[in-house]
Amino acid sequence: MLQHSPLDRVFHALADPTRRAIAERLVAGPVSVSELAAPFSFTLSAIGQHVHLLESSGIVRSAKLGRVRRVELVPERLALAERWFVTHRARWERRLDRLGLLLAEPSDDQDPRGGQR
Repeated sequence: MLQHSPLDRVFHALADPTRRAIAERLVAGPVSVSELAAPFSFTLSAIGQHVHLLESSGIVRSAKLGRVRRVELVPERLALAERWFVTHRARWERRLDRLGLLLAEPSDDQDPRGGQR
């Protein structure tokens, strides 16, 4: 069986727009599953499945308080994705800078003043 890293699970969880919307909503603070479901046309069960996947990836955690399940964001888990982007961004920027320099250089058949020879 293929083992996925915590980063793989974070990216998988955030690949779905509904789960991204749930995570964005949780930035404002913990809410009940019912409150999370309110803006969606999905069943409460479907939202619960999205929450379960987010929870299994570590992006959110939930706790049952009486009859209500409250869900909160775990920002530390999102930091995994942020570190991945920061690490790779410098490399991408260097490559794009080199490409920009290559595209800015006049070609052999072009006059340096911008016209054709």
